[in-house]
Amino acid sequence: MDQNDIQNKVIENYQRDENMMILVFAQWCVNNDLNPETLYEKAYPDQIHNPALKQSIELVVPKEESEHIPDQTVIGVLSLFGNDDLAFVVSEEIEKRSKKEK
Repeated sequence: MDQNDIQNKVIENYQRDENMMILVFAQWCVNNDLNPETLYEKAYPDQIHNPALKQSIELVVPKEESEHIPDQTVIGVLSLFGNDDLAFVVSEEIEKRSKKEK
């Protein structure tokens, strides 16, 4: 395997993992009765038409069919990929929910 093949494999793996991160975010939103596009737009108003987000939204299942995604998992995954603005917006939503539950 030459240098170019290795580089392409690393990029491919990163993109696959990034798509998984977006899917986790979108499914967490659905599980919590939130619109993933609305939250994404709050974090990244200049990237409203994100094709990876739209593709992930098509793959989410109804919350009744989904496994529970812990809040800290979605925040951790977003932070891992440097989506700190989106992690912040998610944290705000978690805080709102916590206040409602009290």
